[in-house]
Amino acid sequence: MKNILVSGTSGIIGYGILRSLRLSGKDLKLIGTTIYTDSVAEGFCDVFEQAVSTHDPKYIDWLLTIIKKHNIDFIIPGIEADMYKWVEHVAEIESSGAKVLLNNKELIALCNDKWVFYEKLKESNSPFAIDTTLESDFNILVSKFGAPFLLKPRCGHGSKGIVKVNDLNTFLAHKEFIGSQLMAQPIVGNNNEEYTTSAFCDGKGGFYAYMTLKRKLSKDGFTEKAEVVDLENIADVLLSLCKLFKPLGPTNFQFRKHEGTLKLLEINPRISSATSIRSKFGYNESLMAVEYFLEGKEIKQPFIKRGKAIRYTEDLIIYE
Repeated sequence: MKNILVSGTSGIIGYGILRSLRLSGKDLKLIGTTIYTDSVAEGFCDVFEQAVSTHDPKYIDWLLTIIKKHNIDFIIPGIEADMYKWVEHVAEIESSGAKVLLNNKELIALCNDKWVFYEKLKESNSPFAIDTTLESDFNILVSKFGAPFLLKPRCGHGSKGIVKVNDLNTFLAHKEFIGSQLMAQPIVGNNNEEYTTSAFCDGKGGFYAYMTLKRKLSKDGFTEKAEVVDLENIADVLLSLCKLFKPLGPTNFQFRKHEGTLKLLEINPRISSATSIRSKFGYNESLMAVEYFLEGKEIKQPFIKRGKAIRYTEDLIIYE
């Protein structure tokens, strides 16, 4: 039996990872952590530990204590904050005996600032880049992108913090943050042409397996409805991006189709929010990670079932 710790299990990614690992039927002991005591985490793990905040100075000491307490073999981040914290302390964590699921360190750093990421993409003359600027003149931006256009956080995830600029007043309310916190982009494609592709990458410029969903987002920026699709030329697109960024392990690529061409919204260098949906269709990236990084097994493209997924509210009862 292997002991697997998953962090942030009060959230859709964290408990999605737990559900996917449980679905695998593999002999695993699942330890879930979160800072919250009133969450669903307890319903999906064997052992629950209330976590110290990732930003607490004592967090790493707490994590090392939990790893030792439960003889943890492998830790998987369920929230971005943990991913960024762990990559700073990976040597210290692994010296405790636990392996850490982390992507390419350089890619993680790039994805932490979308402007820096865009510059890297543009330098390569990638056709998948969305034109982006730190220009803060309203008239220039309207001339360049048309109206409405978007102001996006340089740091963030999902669709949180995105401002749709329809008029000068909206723009002026956010102008002071352009450059330091926000960047400007045109609106590409539409909500009906958005795709999320997850690939298990080899860290050398290639990938072992992938799966694509056409999706609709919830108001919180997570996949709410999805359909398994075959996206034309997606393998070639992934290969191009993998050669540039050298991702390792579970990696999420988000696209919109714009005038017949795929445009890259962002890369999440981690397991993403649709992971529990993907696992139900045969693409269990959490299990792949355990088998690849912990057991040294070769990853092969799984058979992907066809169908649709709809997320809905349900009740989890935990009796005393």
